[in-house]
Amino acid sequence: MFDLNGKVAMVTGAATGIGAAIAVALAENGADVAISDQPGVSLAKTASKAGKYGHDVFSHEIDVR
Repeated sequence: MFDLNGKVAMVTGAATGIGAAIAVALAENGADVAISDQPGVSLAKTASKAGKYGHDVFSHEIDVR
């Protein structure tokens, strides 16, 4: 797709759906990713999938409203 090596991306709403898919795609293309979702929602599945590409993944529950 494109090269994001050396870049960092922030994805909100990353626990499921489109947000999760975007976070994984960014990691697949070389970005380190910071993922977040509302408190009480697990980011573990997305973090695991994104982490398989060998880039840093930082996850944090946060309410961005």
